[in-house]
Amino acid sequence: MTAPTPAPSEAPHRSGFACFVGRPNAGKSTLTNALVGTKVAITSNRPQTTRHTVRGIVHRPDAQLVLVDTPGLHKPRTLLGERLNDVVRATWAEVDVIGFCLPADQRIGPGDRYIAQELAGVKRTPKIAVVTKTDLVDQRELADRLIAVDQLGRELGIEWAEIVPVSAVADRQVGLLADLLVPLLPEGPMLYPEGELTDEPEQVMVAELIREAALEGVRDELPHSIAVVVEEMLPRGDRPADRPLLDIHANIFIERSSQKGIVIGPKGSRLKRVGTTSRRQIEALLGTPVFLDLHVKVAKDWQRDPKQLRRLGF
Repeated sequence: MTAPTPAPSEAPHRSGFACFVGRPNAGKSTLTNALVGTKVAITSNRPQTTRHTVRGIVHRPDAQLVLVDTPGLHKPRTLLGERLNDVVRATWAEVDVIGFCLPADQRIGPGDRYIAQELAGVKRTPKIAVVTKTDLVDQRELADRLIAVDQLGRELGIEWAEIVPVSAVADRQVGLLADLLVPLLPEGPMLYPEGELTDEPEQVMVAELIREAALEGVRDELPHSIAVVVEEMLPRGDRPADRPLLDIHANIFIERSSQKGIVIGPKGSRLKRVGTTSRRQIEALLGTPVFLDLHVKVAKDWQRDPKQLRRLGF
């Protein structure tokens, strides 16, 4: 009599941290949002948008993947730039897997090589090369880019766990990327409650949404000299329970008086547009009507001043 075949044991639950690195504007924040399924990181077509590490949480039956979104690593020109690079390196030391984002529509350049050389020094953490923005290239260009990424790893002694082409915008292979990240996480229980999508404080996320709208408004007229601080977020006291209103008072800081007019715009038109855009996003995030009060203030050369950086949350 043959012994009954044992039932296959269920795969163990895995949970851990992954971070995306890459030069500025490589698509890291857009990819984080696509994997989480909602907006937890601000995006912009301008480099150096991300300044805080945002944790987006991907819930799956077999795993919980916590995504840490870092600023783009770059050769720093200011004290702010140095602090942002320190944030990136500290994050690498703490995560279970690193995703290196390289945009498919651009050749591998000095910025990518600079990051890859730094990654080569991180020996124990598995690394996945993520070729982003594949919707912007044809198949031949994509194949060339994948070969170049493989060669870059060989040159620098990086053994890629995987090389994955994705498009967060067109939702191509985003699920596959999650499937490939999960086996590289340690076994363990859930780290965050079911349904929680980020551990970023609401006040920080609100400030980031305002800054995103302000960045879009000024296009190429300003360098990255905008910071936003939410001074107050309080429910209005005299409202009935079925008609709540949240009062948010925030300051947009720029570095020079000459930039003030650019952010405010003719007759306040640009600031009004920033308020309308960000209020809509904030209401969607918080699920409640919002009264948003914005003011533009000058914090002279704040990117180079340690005291100002501390005050502005860096």
